[in-house]
Amino acid sequence: MKKTLIIAAAVPVISAIAAIAASNRQVQLSKLRMAEQAISQLYVDTVNEEKLVEDAIKGMLEGLDPHSAYSNVEETRELNEPLEGNFSGIGISFNMSKDTVYVIQTIAGGPSEKAGILAGDRIISANDTVLAGVRMKRSEIMKHLRGPKGTKARLKVLRRSAGNTDTIDFTVTRDEIPIYSIDAAYMVDPTTGYIRVNKFAAETASEFRDALKKLRKQGMKDLILDLVENGGGYLNASVELLSELLPPRQLAVYTEGTASTRYNHYTRPDSRFPLFEDGRLVVMANQYSASAAEITAGAIQDYDRGVIVGRRTFGKGLVQRPIPFPDGSMMRLTVAHYYTPSGRDIQKPYVKGDAEKYDSDIMDRYNGGELMHEDSVKYDETKRRYTLNNARTIYGGGGIYPDIFVPLDTTEYTKYYRDLVAKGVINSYTIDYVDANRKQLKKLYKNSQDFLNRFEVTDEMIADLKARGDKEQVKFSEEEQQRSRPLMAMIIKGLIGRDVFEEEVYWRVINAHDPIFKKALEIIHSPEYETKLIESHTPGSTAKPASGAN
Repeated sequence: MKKTLIIAAAVPVISAIAAIAASNRQVQLSKLRMAEQAISQLYVDTVNEEKLVEDAIKGMLEGLDPHSAYSNVEETRELNEPLEGNFSGIGISFNMSKDTVYVIQTIAGGPSEKAGILAGDRIISANDTVLAGVRMKRSEIMKHLRGPKGTKARLKVLRRSAGNTDTIDFTVTRDEIPIYSIDAAYMVDPTTGYIRVNKFAAETASEFRDALKKLRKQGMKDLILDLVENGGGYLNASVELLSELLPPRQLAVYTEGTASTRYNHYTRPDSRFPLFEDGRLVVMANQYSASAAEITAGAIQDYDRGVIVGRRTFGKGLVQRPIPFPDGSMMRLTVAHYYTPSGRDIQKPYVKGDAEKYDSDIMDRYNGGELMHEDSVKYDETKRRYTLNNARTIYGGGGIYPDIFVPLDTTEYTKYYRDLVAKGVINSYTIDYVDANRKQLKKLYKNSQDFLNRFEVTDEMIADLKARGDKEQVKFSEEEQQRSRPLMAMIIKGLIGRDVFEEEVYWRVINAHDPIFKKALEIIHSPEYETKLIESHTPGSTAKPASGAN
């Protein structure tokens, strides 16, 4: 009886508290409206009301976590487009060469290829807007090339062929153009496949499945999954990808938000078997792998499904909910933390309102030696957890720590190389080299594999690069040039291979020199692979049962 009375008495109190909170919220909203009206109507100078509101929203969000943010209409479009899987446009990949839009490739079967535009063409104007000789951001150029499906783009194109220069007019009908999440999927050796995922977008899981099927037909038994510098994307895309690597109905990640509301996300529950549930799996990751990439790596590590190779990941464990506004702008508001299956919160520490400190974290890791020396990596013992199958020690509170550390190799990075890249010298050199030699390269190398096997960057090419750098006032150093030569040669060969053949060629060239890839390939064929899935990867730690970890 007393218990009933206590509950009954508590109801009006709770209702009163809720009413007070609602009333207080209305007071604060009223203050915001009054402030905006007063400024717009009474301020001594004319104000832009749209900017005033945007600044107010930004101000509120800046006092929260580092990932809550506002984006205007144009920024929202640029953020969403890469994740939606397609856009409407003319179907080219392009680069800027001497303030000119240079066509690197036309998308197979796309509008530009159908119209007759070729790799190496230079777009002078689009719909009477001059693009050549005018400094524009890529986003500005894309405004003129992209547009609704079915609309026309009138292009004036400069084409060089057989020593002649012609100006040709094209009318291209815009169509839907796919945006791919997978940069490369190929067989490294007779039994090892490699897949590089650059983001987690709407079609990522579908692309991943297609890549797995292709590689399995070619004899793949083991897989290297490259998530290096993958900045993340959709949480659900990560869960869908994990559905091909983990058993059905397996907890992939869970989120907790206001009032400790928990939402579990499981791998696909249907009866279709995962495409790669067995076989060795090595995941490549580094300090720029974030968000959904960390969800993927974290779940694989938690279930002892594969070995993580590289460096500690970024440490973004916050979930943003997009809140669109009627004008097309958007607010991305953090609504929850996400946790790996073992219960790890991988969000790195932050101070509300101190974005500068948060943004300097990677540089702090570099200056502190963590990126170069494994013994400089610091673990938070309060964030210790254990893997769910083999009870290995793992840690949260600041990214996913790799099972096998690979130091950042800075020996070939010099100021001379940095300045060549910063001034676009290497990029413009390769564009012009391909432009002058495309037909010869196609004739000399019958396919991409032939190019990979036989093409070499010569001393003459390095000398030409230096001459171009001199024109751009890049300070030359003989010692630095020699130290950076392998790096420069790698980038030049990769870019030439990409422009003449396909994107995958670039990654095959890069991987042949990449320490993380080399270690991943070594581990996948080594007895150490099995050892790493049994022993703790933390020096001096002792594994314990993973009781109650979910």
